[in-house]
Order: sequence, then structure tokens, then C-alpha cells
Amino acid sequence: MKADISKFTKPKNVQPPEKAQLPRERTFWHFLLSQKRGIFAIAVLLILALACGFAFLSPYDPNALSIQDKLLPPSSSHWFGTDDHGRDYLTRVLYGGRVSLTVGFFAMLIALVVGTVAGTVSGYFGGFVDSLLMRFLDIFMSIPSFFLLMILNAYLKPGIGNIILIIGLLSWMDVARIVRAETLSLKEREFILYSKSSGAGVWHIITRHIIPNAMPSIVVAASLNIAAAILTESALSFLGLGVQQPNSSWGSMLNNAQGYIGDATYLALFPGALILLTILSFNVLGDVFRKGLEPRDIHK
Repeated sequence: MKADISKFTKPKNVQPPEKAQLPRERTFWHFLLSQKRGIFAIAVLLILALACGFAFLSPYDPNALSIQDKLLPPSSSHWFGTDDHGRDYLTRVLYGGRVSLTVGFFAMLIALVVGTVAGTVSGYFGGFVDSLLMRFLDIFMSIPSFFLLMILNAYLKPGIGNIILIIGLLSWMDVARIVRAETLSLKEREFILYSKSSGAGVWHIITRHIIPNAMPSIVVAASLNIAAAILTESALSFLGLGVQQPNSSWGSMLNNAQGYIGDATYLALFPGALILLTILSFNVLGDVFRKGLEPRDIHK
């Protein structure tokens, strides 16, 4: 009798085509599109960025005084009403949002560059370099950064450039610690050891292997850092140490609204709500990025 050898020749562990692993980038975008809160956060930030970027299309001058239009409530001609100097409040809010978003973005870039360099160098070289940089970082973190920021901003000339520089240079420590932890883990991986044994230089290993593989954590830190920078700038402007009159930012508008909180609540409502929406959107986006860029979390 002829033996049935089909069961011996049938290939085993063949993965069905529909279960094949997708490229990491495609999997991430598929995950991101499946997250309604992430899409909502992106939509909110895009609308805010576009509205603030095209604020010049407003028919009103953000700094033009009109005493006869003082403290008008929201209407069809002034959607957000007017402030105590008769200026269109929607236009002021959009120009103020441009300042807040600009400060947040560029302060984040400074913190990201300084923190990534410090964390990578500290984690990769270890030893004395690591100890020196970490003790320097501990000193920075032990100082109340907001009070130091207030002191520096009070002695320096008020301006957006100085605010960006100060916030960026006082917010790189958390990024450095995150990148250092990633570098300590990555430098023991097989591909790093292979690159070292192949004669690759330190610069090549850091720029081609360490930083690209630490990028998911850096992206998450960047999204959270923008939110923190916007909140810090708003707090400074609220205290009168940020953007100066006649220019506006969301924080300075909240400061001005204190005297009219009972008669014109909308003066505090609109900039406060936009600060809340912006920071909440960046925090939600950071959480979605964290889950989407970690392979183990994608299919949970």
C-alpha cells in the first residue's frame, strides 16, 4: 500500500499573508489613525496653528485703540468681543497664540538639542563623563527653575528671543535623563557592539545608531516639552515678565482680564480655554506617540 507522505512534506509554521508583520512606520500610522483622541488632538493643533498663522487676514489691527468700542460683548462683528481698550479680542487672541506657539516650539528645539547631546554623551561614554554630567544635571534640577527663570527674565531685556532662550536652557534636564537611559540600554545591543568591532567611530555610532533608535522617546519628550514651554511662557506673561504691551500672549491677556472678571468674563474665558486645549492636545499626542512608537504596545 502506497504511503501518504503529504503530512511529512507539508511545510510547517507558514505564516498566513494577512498576518505578516507590517513595516514599523506603516504600523505606527495605522495605529495613529485608529486613535480618535490622537486625531482630535492633531486637528485641534492644526486649526490653532493655521488660525494663528493667518491672523494677518483679520480686518482689525490687534493694537489699534478704540475707546468707544470698549468691553463690547461677543457679537457678529466682534466674535470674541473687545477688550478694555476697544481692541478686537479674537485678533488679539490669534496674535497672542502665535507668540505662545512660537515660544513653545523653539524652546522645545533648544531643550531637545541640548538634552539629546548631553544624554547621549553621558550614557555612551559613562565613567567620569557620566558622573560629571549627571551631577551637573542634578544641580540644575535642584534649583527651582521657575524662580530662576523669573530672575533671569527680570534682568534681561524683555523679548520673545530671551524668553525662548531662557525656557529652552532651563528645560533640557528631563530630556537628557530620558536619552541617557535609552543610550545606556542601546550601547549594549549586538548591533552597537558589531559596529564597534567593525571599526566605526564614536560619531558614526551616535548619529547612525544611538540617536535614531532613541527617537521614539525623544519624540514623546518633545511633545510634552512644547506643552510645558507654552505653560511656562503663559505663567511668565501672566506675572508681567513675558511679552510686553502692546503685544499680546495668552498669559498677558489673562493677566489683563483679572480686573474685569466679573463684568467681562469672556476676557479670561477665551485665552484660558485655548491654553487648556493646546496643552491638553500636546499631552494627549505625547501619550499616543508613546504607545504608537513602542512595538509592544501597538497590538494591545
